Amino acid sequence: MRLAPGSDVTARELTPVIGPQVPVPDPGRLVHLQFRRFAGCPICNLHLRSIVRRHEEIEAAGIGEVVVFHSSAEELREHVDGLPFPMVGDPAKRLYAEFGVESARRALFDPRVWWTLVRGVARGTWDILRRRERAPKLLPDGGRFGLPADFLIGPDGRVVAAKYGEHAYDQWTVDELLALAAQAPSPGRKAAR
Repeated sequence: MRLAPGSDVTARELTPVIGPQVPVPDPGRLVHLQFRRFAGCPICNLHLRSIVRRHEEIEAAGIGEVVVFHSSAEELREHVDGLPFPMVGDPAKRLYAEFGVESARRALFDPRVWWTLVRGVARGTWDILRRRERAPKLLPDGGRFGLPADFLIGPDGRVVAAKYGEHAYDQWTVDELLALAAQAPSPGRKAAR
């Protein structure tokens, strides 16, 4: 079942691989809950670099980043150095199921992702050779065909906006995220249905 704007998200605390528990929703700010693929995914790494570059701008807009991977915490821990936001492992894909995030062959076989895949693999290989990154598992938890998803969750627990990716590199850009946050209700108001 997919979530749409206005859907309620059950309050919870997620356990990141490093750092304290993370409340979702967060009563003091918006939460950008990202569902990525597997730890070390070269496509996901390209996207996360764009988030890292503009992290201060995202936080200044009142948004907290939380990124979920369908990898174990142990495996994910090897890939979180230098990331300024919580990373959560969900190898059983319980959160993925709850939020309606799917896997499909089109994740990698959609022609729109091919150039990004080549760029991601080239960049990742270079970083691995320079020992700045670790290689992903050959057979990652949850497989290689995960689709990304983005949710902007208001402090009241309602989904402000949602995006389900059609292929492995189909997610909000930072500019799209900031535009959605600018339109979101303030923490004191309820989201419109």
